[in-house]
Amino acid sequence: MSIKSSITEKLDAAFSPERLEVINESHLHAGHQPGYDGEGETHMRIRIVSSAFAGMSRVARHRAINDLVKAEFDAGLHALAVEAAAPGEATRW
Repeated sequence: MSIKSSITEKLDAAFSPERLEVINESHLHAGHQPGYDGEGETHMRIRIVSSAFAGMSRVARHRAINDLVKAEFDAGLHALAVEAAAPGEATRW
C-alpha cells in the first residue's frame, strides 16, 4: 500500500472527515537535497475538516495527526504539512 493510501485510510478511520485531501508534494522538493529527484512519497500535505477537531488547538490537531502517521514517517515520509480545521472554520483551500 502506498504511503498516501495508508495516510488516507488512517485519517478516515480516526477522524471521519467531511473533507479530506492527501496531496503528494514530493515533486516540489526535487533538488533540495543532493541526489533527490522528487520521486516517491516523501513530502505530503493533508487538508482535513473534521468535527473531531472542534475545541482543539492547532498544535493539538497537528500532534493527533502526526501520532497517527508515525509508521509512515518510519517508512520514508520526510515532511508533512497539515491544514486541519473543524466544520465552519475558515480554510485557505
